[in-house]
Amino acid sequence: MARKRKTDGRTPRRALWLRTLIAITACGAAVGGLAAYRTYSDDTTTERPVTMEEASRLALSRLNLYQASPVAVTLTATEGGGVVVRVKGVVDYRTHRAVGSYQVTGSSGTSGPATGQLDHGLIVWDTGGLGLAPVPKGDNRPAWQQAEHIPRSGWSARSYTTDPLDAGLQLLIGLGADRPDNPLLLAQSGARRLARDRIDGRSYDRFAGPRAQGATPGAGPDGGRSPLTYWVDDDGGLRRVTMRMPGLGTPTTVEFSGREGRAKLPEAPWGTG
Repeated sequence: MARKRKTDGRTPRRALWLRTLIAITACGAAVGGLAAYRTYSDDTTTERPVTMEEASRLALSRLNLYQASPVAVTLTATEGGGVVVRVKGVVDYRTHRAVGSYQVTGSSGTSGPATGQLDHGLIVWDTGGLGLAPVPKGDNRPAWQQAEHIPRSGWSARSYTTDPLDAGLQLLIGLGADRPDNPLLLAQSGARRLARDRIDGRSYDRFAGPRAQGATPGAGPDGGRSPLTYWVDDDGGLRRVTMRMPGLGTPTTVEFSGREGRAKLPEAPWGTG
């Protein structure tokens, strides 16, 4: 989990892409022009523009996530070379803080194709960065309770980098919002209904998010489609989000599994002072 800081002042191309992606998630830019809407049949396989009803549910999904806080989450990121990082935790969108445990699995490079656990520990993150700490020995309580008893000096803090895990953590902490998005702008910005899927026995519409500003519809390997995909139920509940990153075949995945009302998140334990 240790990663080098970037201190040479240059802005990597992936960092520029990530800032654009976060802006897409917030739906902060209006797209001009008029949109025409039709009523579509309940086709579960044909990709098409969203209807206004679908755009409204997608627009409500971030507010619903905010109101459900704190929520239990699982983030899975592929780092390359067969290394996978999985974070299980709790996010409070009212305070924009999160806490959980992480596990790194993959090949150590010394025993052939065999894979196993390479690292594990506690993780806290907010909009500005993250902190890591060892799991206290013999402590089997939830990660948010373990984190409460680790002193600030016990956390290794750092700013975000541009690797898949950090990009996923940044996306995750910004998904909830205290107001709904504008459904008309979502529809005008290229949000698309991709299919209808079942997850754990429940039906969800799979949506591609709005396109980046300036993206040309039909252009590029993904047809100008957003790198973000959302699974939203009939009430506007968000179940899953995936994010495709340049150069990686496996997207970063975020799963939401409902409210975790017992959780109390620590007060920025990785801070100073």
